[in-house]
Amino acid sequence: MNVAELVGKTLAELGVGHSFGVVGSGNFAVTNALIASGVPYTAARHEGGAATMADAYSRTSGKVSVLSVHQGCGLTNAATGIGEAAKSRTPMIVLAAEAAPSAVYSNFAMDQDGLAGSIYAISERVHSSQSAVADTVRAYRRAVNDRRTVVLNLPLNIQGLEAPEVPAATEIVPMEPIRPSRAAVRALAVLIENARRPVFIAGRGGRGAKAEILALARHSGALVATSAVAKGLFNGEEFSLGISGGFSSPLAAELISGADLIVGFGCALNMWTMRHGRLISDGTKVVQVDLEEPALGANRPIDLGVVGDSAQCARDVLEYLEAQRMPMREGYRTSAVRQRIDEGANWSHVDYRDLSTEDCIDPRTLTKALDELLPKERLVSVDSGNFMGYPSQFLSVPDEHGFCFTQAFQAIGLGLYTAIGAALAQPGRLPVLGTGDGGFHMAIAELDTAVRLKLPLVCIVYNDAAYGAEVHHFGEPGTEQNMDSVTFPDSDFAAIGRGFGADGITVRTLADLAAVAEWLGSDPDRPLIIDAKIASDGGAWWLAEAFKGH
Repeated sequence: MNVAELVGKTLAELGVGHSFGVVGSGNFAVTNALIASGVPYTAARHEGGAATMADAYSRTSGKVSVLSVHQGCGLTNAATGIGEAAKSRTPMIVLAAEAAPSAVYSNFAMDQDGLAGSIYAISERVHSSQSAVADTVRAYRRAVNDRRTVVLNLPLNIQGLEAPEVPAATEIVPMEPIRPSRAAVRALAVLIENARRPVFIAGRGGRGAKAEILALARHSGALVATSAVAKGLFNGEEFSLGISGGFSSPLAAELISGADLIVGFGCALNMWTMRHGRLISDGTKVVQVDLEEPALGANRPIDLGVVGDSAQCARDVLEYLEAQRMPMREGYRTSAVRQRIDEGANWSHVDYRDLSTEDCIDPRTLTKALDELLPKERLVSVDSGNFMGYPSQFLSVPDEHGFCFTQAFQAIGLGLYTAIGAALAQPGRLPVLGTGDGGFHMAIAELDTAVRLKLPLVCIVYNDAAYGAEVHHFGEPGTEQNMDSVTFPDSDFAAIGRGFGADGITVRTLADLAAVAEWLGSDPDRPLIIDAKIASDGGAWWLAEAFKGH
């Protein structure tokens, strides 16, 4: 056994869930070692696609994934996907072959440490045959316990060395949840006691704390909401407002703005979740609970920052309130508020003027119809762009594991990759992708991967033949901007999909969706491309708000 094989074997023993990549000479041996050790491998068409597949797999499965790339150009090709994962604190290992230090003039020579650091990933390295296991375990431990994306560099001059006789990899014991200080618990309890209209907002860091947050919310009379990445967490809760921020329904935004206390559990409270602070009224107290001290108050002023695990914090605060004999109270959970939530918190209850024509369908009408048509046991992935509010607002998901939102880098084109990685993590659910025509063109090579995997993936392409966000933002009346750089000839995505071996339909009216029902009834083993020719609604107001914020 050589070092490359030992590294693959060690990662398998540590329990990585799935590997993705594009194989070249530098990562051939280590990739085969992963496969030989029982780690499933998906071959992508581009390293950028493989990177986001691995990211989405980790987010949706709860397991550490592996991305395997060639030295130099393989790593740079994957940089955007690695950056997305790193910004999102996705536990993920990037196995990156690396030119030998002596190969100064190699075509593949580059500063791989510098690249990793520039996109907020952690750089580690296999230093020798004797340290290979320890180096690999250290990288895995950092991924799991620190919740980081780790680039593990494998120098070519080390990979082929004979591996020494070493014991099996040490088991990684998960860290205990960080418990908030007693002073912080007491301070948060006092704020809750003094609040009449509290709202709790859970982000990605609160996804494992559903029961604890809800127990505290019921005791203190708080309404609950989520950031976009945690969509579905509070499904079935009668006082849930859905998503907080740009995707909020008008009623949800009104009720959040009416809060006198907002508590973010594992939530960044950034410009998206708080609409540049517009959801925080004058005099409203703001609390942020996070595992990382630097995250507290990073996006906006807060009245209290609590370092700790969200579930542990909610549990400790509830215990404190009960010990102080604070009775369960109504707070914001009145019968009148519940009736208003029942009647108007969901976007499906919000009226709008249907802009459909004979040639184009209103994207809201399209998405509402697909929400009724597609099986409820689904996994929705969303690309970035002007269209993204439609699947995020109108497509329901069964729970927080049914929504995958790779938007930390705000990069167009990650949606198809996301959908494939998430589908492999949750094979019992129908994968559904919402993407724009621009993003789908960027990612189209990976449609081949979805076809090879025989995924029954529904790809909803909101096709306005443009980079819609820029069109609507820079094309406002009176600006007289030239739009030639962001508008394009219409593409026939249904035909392109069929060329890859998928099924494809064009949708201009609701009647065209009959083909979707036929496809669902065929027990499909291939993707379906829905080329939706959408009518313009004048641009997403929430995205225009973000542009102005920049």
